[in-house]
Amino acid sequence: MASENSNKFPSFIYGTAWKEDATTDLVIKAVSAGFSAIDTANQPRHYQEHLVGKALLKLAGKGINREGLFLQSKFTPADGHDQRIPYDPSVNLTTQVRQSFESTLKNLHTDYLDSYLLHGPYSQPGLGDEDWEVWRAIEEIYNTGKAGVIGISNVNIMQLEILTEKAEVRPMVVQNRCFANRGWDREVREFCKANRIVYEGFSLLTANPFVLQNPEVRSIARDLGKTPEQVVFRFSLQAGMIPLTGTTSEQHMKEDLQVTDFKLRDGDVQLIEAITG
Repeated sequence: MASENSNKFPSFIYGTAWKEDATTDLVIKAVSAGFSAIDTANQPRHYQEHLVGKALLKLAGKGINREGLFLQSKFTPADGHDQRIPYDPSVNLTTQVRQSFESTLKNLHTDYLDSYLLHGPYSQPGLGDEDWEVWRAIEEIYNTGKAGVIGISNVNIMQLEILTEKAEVRPMVVQNRCFANRGWDREVREFCKANRIVYEGFSLLTANPFVLQNPEVRSIARDLGKTPEQVVFRFSLQAGMIPLTGTTSEQHMKEDLQVTDFKLRDGDVQLIEAITG
């Protein structure tokens, strides 16, 4: 059950999108700063998964073993790739998922993942036959024990409700971009909470620059002796999200991890929930 799985989740995840050749160095710095969870995807267009794997080998050489880390990756549908598709797009979807997953294990030098996600549905606004075929293939991976939990990213509330209701193995994780001016994805978050699904939020800072500039948020930060960025990440934790950060700054990595050291007042959480622009 997802309620059990959520106990295994870290409180913060380091995201590796758009890091290109710096990926290896940044993953090493993130883990050295204290991150134990790494998010990637087998999507060369936006992620260098093999360079995450290179970092993991170097970390193992320093005594930081695979077992102490939480690794999450994703299967990306063919239309989410450039010409570098890490599986044969001419074969059926079930085989595409299997090929991509095996490629991910090879990239990361591991024989299991802690979390495996569908990077995004094929259909809008609901789910289509392709989504169900791919989800069944992901369920099969889960049933082998090679993925600790499975889930979906970039999903709307209708899709999530259908998947949760009809899937043989219900989604245990959702990873969505959070826009403050859309209520920080409140509808999906509330559904996740009610159904014991772990919710991961990304682009918390980059999608919401106006929140960081908000005078009340800056005042809260000053009163606490924290940065506005730390206040937003702390808000996300108290709002029921596991935040992702993709910072390239070692200083910010350390600051991000300090958000477990303080709490916001309920009124402050409600204030940030209500900021729309």
